Amino acid sequence: MLAAFAAEGSSDLAEATSRRRLAAILAADASGYSRLMASDEPGTVAALDCARAVFGEHIGGHQGRVIDMAGDSVLAIFETAAGAVSAALAVQEELSARAAAQHETCRMRFRIGVHLGDVIEKSDGTVYGDGVNTAARLESLADPGGVCASEAVECALRHRLQVRFEDLGEQSLKNLPQPVRAFRVAASGSGIAPAAVPQTTTAAPAGIAGGAPEPASAGEGRSHKPAIAVLPFDNMSGEAEQEFFTDGITEDIITELSRFRELFVISRNSSFKYKGQKVDVAKFARELGVQYVVEGSVRKAGNRVRITVQLIDAETDRHVWAERYDRDLEDIFAIQDEVTTAIVATLPGRVEAASRDRAARKTTANMAAYECVLTGKLLHHRSNREDNLRAQEMLERAIALDPNYAHAHAWRACVLGQRWGYNWCEDRSVLQPMVVAELQAALALDENDSDVHRIFAAVNLIYEDFEQCLYHQQRALALNPNDDLIVVQQGEILTWCGQPEEGIEWIRKAMQLNPYHPERFWGHLARAYFGCGRFAEALDAARRITTPDAAMTAFLAACHARRGDAQAAQATLAELHARWPAFRLADVGATLHYRHAADRERHLDALAQAGLRD
Repeated sequence: MLAAFAAEGSSDLAEATSRRRLAAILAADASGYSRLMASDEPGTVAALDCARAVFGEHIGGHQGRVIDMAGDSVLAIFETAAGAVSAALAVQEELSARAAAQHETCRMRFRIGVHLGDVIEKSDGTVYGDGVNTAARLESLADPGGVCASEAVECALRHRLQVRFEDLGEQSLKNLPQPVRAFRVAASGSGIAPAAVPQTTTAAPAGIAGGAPEPASAGEGRSHKPAIAVLPFDNMSGEAEQEFFTDGITEDIITELSRFRELFVISRNSSFKYKGQKVDVAKFARELGVQYVVEGSVRKAGNRVRITVQLIDAETDRHVWAERYDRDLEDIFAIQDEVTTAIVATLPGRVEAASRDRAARKTTANMAAYECVLTGKLLHHRSNREDNLRAQEMLERAIALDPNYAHAHAWRACVLGQRWGYNWCEDRSVLQPMVVAELQAALALDENDSDVHRIFAAVNLIYEDFEQCLYHQQRALALNPNDDLIVVQQGEILTWCGQPEEGIEWIRKAMQLNPYHPERFWGHLARAYFGCGRFAEALDAARRITTPDAAMTAFLAACHARRGDAQAAQATLAELHARWPAFRLADVGATLHYRHAADRERHLDALAQAGLRD
């Protein structure tokens, strides 16, 4: 996975003739093929040829590529999940129309599975890997003439296509180590026929959203995760027809919070047992074994709707966060999506802040692994050598408490990568294999942790392996599009890759998602504006940082120089030299990760114009 990190080479790295990438995979197989061949071999062969032509047409028409059509099976890959699902539905629609005139026993029907995941693509065009295997196993769950997709596909396409997904729950699939959550797929205009969930279904761990209705006992399976439950929101309108909207808000919040793998989210079934009841929050929290409770209400008045939400620390019975959303009731479902996104983007950060307060009330020896990781994150974000070492100590303690804690391994890699990037070490080459080992361990433990992929992308950016950086960034974004850290990193990466205008949009979106965002978001925005030549706006953004480091102070001088304010540039540079006498132009170079040499030179030229020298 990490060819970029080991410059010296490694037998564990992929061959030069192959590459690992994210792709949408379509796998199809004819249902009852052997029976059809036995009853009418010539007719079955002719029908198979016809079906292959249909597959080829729609796969190519949706920017896909056929990998194989051996026997009665089809394998294809697509750049997007939308292309794969659209092609699958188009194929099934056309095949169904062609078979309408045939007797039921003579119809050739295909099962189709679609997955979004890793593939290894060789130079000859063949593909391998878990992504292919998962798509093939999902195909076996589909109804004849139907399409079955993974959760990764459903997450990527939610609200984007006119498609409906019916949740089939967690499925234990042959030769796959972990259960896969599967969805039956149909065009939104068609009905999804009710069908029994296959007997291979394995319920999600009790208490996790979408899992079994009974909650887990307090603390079970979540020693390093804060547990949270969402009470059904109250319908304050007194109108029965508003009940579906109110319940929809609650369900969407539960579903979207479940994307954050650092939270243990109580299932909808468990929470909705309390619908319509007068709830004692402390008792509710004890019964479900959670530390945090979300409650809210919806009130409609005329053409306006007001939604309130509160996050409560059940242990101390205090409100951690509260917000109110007032909207025009023009499109009730658009409002539902907008408010859900706003709530979910803010809640995890508030939970993390409250958890840090909990940790501060305990002695270090009593900290759980999760609290050690929180402390490590906090120290890492201070971006100085001493706190970097302390952050590493905290993360190593977390790993000692729970060696299988993927998040801790990922953040240790991040801290080591920070040390490498700032050269806070005697020998940078020693850190490379350590970073590789931690990232590989994190991915092996949990390949669906969005934060693991986010950190993968960030470290690859430091090493300027843009292909791997973009690959892991897209995985992170697909797994959790509401995480402000992932969204802002998308803007940061686009800026470094020479697309600052697009970068601005993503960074602004991250700031909207999390009004409590870290100050460093302003630094990302400043660089994006700088890349667009919007130097006044770059300066305004950079000034939002209360304690700029040496590199940001130099950046401020460059902005002044590009605006033609030589006096301000000289004054800022004098401040830089007063605080960091040894800082030189070469020191800035280590912090710049432009993909294109011209962008890098343009940035260095601005610093030189301000008066910074080697």
